[in-house]
Amino acid sequence: MNTTPATDTGGTVGPGKAGIGAVDTVIIGAGQSGLALGYYLAQQHRNFVILDAGTRVGDAWRSRWDSLRLFTPAKYNGLPGLPFPGDRLAFPTKDEQADYLEDYASRFRLPVRPNTAVTRLSHDGQRFHVTAGTRRWTAANVVLATGACQLPRTPGFASELPSDVVQFHSYNYKNPAQLKAGPVLVVGVGNSGAEIALETSRTHDTWLAGKPSAEIPFRHGRTAARFFLPVVRFAGMHVLNTNTPVGRKMLPKIAAMATPLIRTKLADLRAAGVRLVPRVTGVQDGGVTLDDGQSLPVANVIWCTGFTETYPWLDIPALPANWREQQHRGIVDALPGLYLLGKDLIFAAASETLPGVCRDAKYLAKRLAATRTPQHAAEVQGELAG
Repeated sequence: MNTTPATDTGGTVGPGKAGIGAVDTVIIGAGQSGLALGYYLAQQHRNFVILDAGTRVGDAWRSRWDSLRLFTPAKYNGLPGLPFPGDRLAFPTKDEQADYLEDYASRFRLPVRPNTAVTRLSHDGQRFHVTAGTRRWTAANVVLATGACQLPRTPGFASELPSDVVQFHSYNYKNPAQLKAGPVLVVGVGNSGAEIALETSRTHDTWLAGKPSAEIPFRHGRTAARFFLPVVRFAGMHVLNTNTPVGRKMLPKIAAMATPLIRTKLADLRAAGVRLVPRVTGVQDGGVTLDDGQSLPVANVIWCTGFTETYPWLDIPALPANWREQQHRGIVDALPGLYLLGKDLIFAAASETLPGVCRDAKYLAKRLAATRTPQHAAEVQGELAG
């Protein structure tokens, strides 16, 4: 894999000497969503730029815990134009996925601008204005491809834990070496919580707090990758989407449900000695209190309590509060030219997975091509010439 940080190597124009550039489309986020869309826009010879706060393409994957592996096999983890290398039934590590994304951006010379954190996105009634520090871009279209893991969410009472308790969110967890001696409480019985609790149980007494979710009805692994996951993928892509009656009925229900446990099951946790306890309700007398009245004297707490989707730099007062829900296949109804990509259930149950991201990116690219008028193209070229 190529390990050179991706830079603006494409033909797209970015800020010049004055720090201002005009492009047709700004993509915010150089994860799999932004890169997949970038591939299709490059095929259309569009003027666009991909802005990312990370130092290297793939850093969102590299920052996760050390032992993390993808739930999807390699055969489903490639982006358009470049299959994921190696064993098609293997489950890549998070670093292998990160390196693949970095290689992808470099190979297709996508105009990625790393170390470019967006600080403001506004709209003047005609065009978007994207600010990143001292640099600015104007664009006819902006695609928010920032991913689901934006702002780690922890309960307010986390600050009430004694200062000698080691605590952090799963986003900052790397491995058990970060923990002090003594018991560990992992809060949240989702996939992250289950996998981290299983790992910490090898070195520490571990509790896992929360309401157990459903489990997929088969054992995850190579056999599943060969026989069962293709069925799940087909249903998530082609049955459970907003174009089918069953999809329109089921997607709101899926949105209200917890994601089922995939690789690590409750039986695996019990066999490893993980003690399952009710949900956490607060902190009292230095201990963590549970829904059943228990108090746990923990030495370490890992909050696997999810993330909040947030765009603090979005400065468009005209957008309604529920603008993210008022969209169809990533097209935001309230403001033409604003798009979402890589968002959970944006079109189908599989929209946040790599296969779903690629399909949604292809759809958005076609939509952008259809809405690109000669006037837009002339405006961009005029601003570039000026």
